[in-house]
Amino acid sequence: MNSLLLVPQQTRVALRVIALGDSLIYGFGDPVGGGWVEQLRRRWMCPDNPSHALYNLGIRGDGVAQVSQRLKQEVRQRGELRNRFPDLIILSVGVNDSARLGRLDGRLHTEVEQFQSQLANLLDQAQQLCRVLFVGMVPVDESKMPFLNCFYYNHADQYDYKEATKRACAARQIPYLDVFDLWLRRGENWVRSHLSSDGLHPNDQGYQALLQDVLNWEPITQLG
Repeated sequence: MNSLLLVPQQTRVALRVIALGDSLIYGFGDPVGGGWVEQLRRRWMCPDNPSHALYNLGIRGDGVAQVSQRLKQEVRQRGELRNRFPDLIILSVGVNDSARLGRLDGRLHTEVEQFQSQLANLLDQAQQLCRVLFVGMVPVDESKMPFLNCFYYNHADQYDYKEATKRACAARQIPYLDVFDLWLRRGENWVRSHLSSDGLHPNDQGYQALLQDVLNWEPITQLG
């Protein structure tokens, strides 16, 4: 009697992922899709072919210090993650630290040297838990400042903070998606059309574009 040779199919490893950061993680400004993290969660949450579990842990207004302070506690309170660490942490934070307070030449919310120290602490903490990816900030519309009549954001300061983040990630071999440069290469008019009226947060089209940028990013495509 001939026997059938059964070759097991390669199955996708379901990962437990947390997305941690500020309003760019939270999805503020997108009443249609809920932001790029929410849309990615929906793509991964298919009942017929369950995939990765994604937790949105974004809080509006958070800077690097606040995210660092809540990192470990957040990880330990994620339901099915209580008895294990996540497989992947996606970080996105820093734009709130780059704001100038009260006027165009006001003091920075977080001085660059302090930001670098706090960021190093955050990245080191995260890497002790699991693999880490970092999604960078989007450029603002400078013509719409100040935000909330108080916070002045500009591309020059954003560039300094994003470069500091990029260097810190490179030193730790953490993949970094440079959204700031990617969006600016598409042109100022394109950027403005993809931001909300506040000039700071992406609109629904902006989050859809950001989702595609993330989905086309090699560290994400490798997850399957």
